[in-house]
Amino acid sequence: MVKNPSSINLLKSDKNETLEQIINWVLTIGRVLVISVELIALLAFLYRFSLDSQLQDLNTQIKQRQTIVAFQKQNEDTYRNLQQRLKLISDTSISETQTVKIYYDILSFAPTGMTFNNVALSDNNILIEVNVDSIAPLGVFTNILKKYPSVESISVDKIQNNTTGSTITATISITLKTKGVAHATSTN
Repeated sequence: MVKNPSSINLLKSDKNETLEQIINWVLTIGRVLVISVELIALLAFLYRFSLDSQLQDLNTQIKQRQTIVAFQKQNEDTYRNLQQRLKLISDTSISETQTVKIYYDILSFAPTGMTFNNVALSDNNILIEVNVDSIAPLGVFTNILKKYPSVESISVDKIQNNTTGSTITATISITLKTKGVAHATSTN
């Protein structure tokens, strides 16, 4: 009859059970890790597309703003030029006001018997040519000018006696303390 029949055992044996459990656990965790890594890679890829889209939008906005700035450049240049001219006018106005004050003060210091032939202002120097009846009014005038706060120094360059008109003509040079006074010339 039958010699030892073969038997088929579909049940697991207890000997290899722990090894099979470890392999089963590693394969399960491995699948979860692979799926997690693929999911993270997919999310990073999608995030990259959103960043590229934002970058494209920002580049478009930058180009639009560059166009606006380029369009406004001429207006900005005009505005800056106008501001510079207004500042120059303001500075010149202040300088001219100082110049007029200096002229007025010098003319008001003239004693009786003195007439001005020429008053010339250049940078920080004033050149005055006067006629006087005697030396005394000239001395009074120079002493008053020495005390004037805007005057740094005074020199009488030339004194000439006119016998025909019985007057003395003198040329006086004045150096002012302030810088940048506008050029002007006046004749009386």
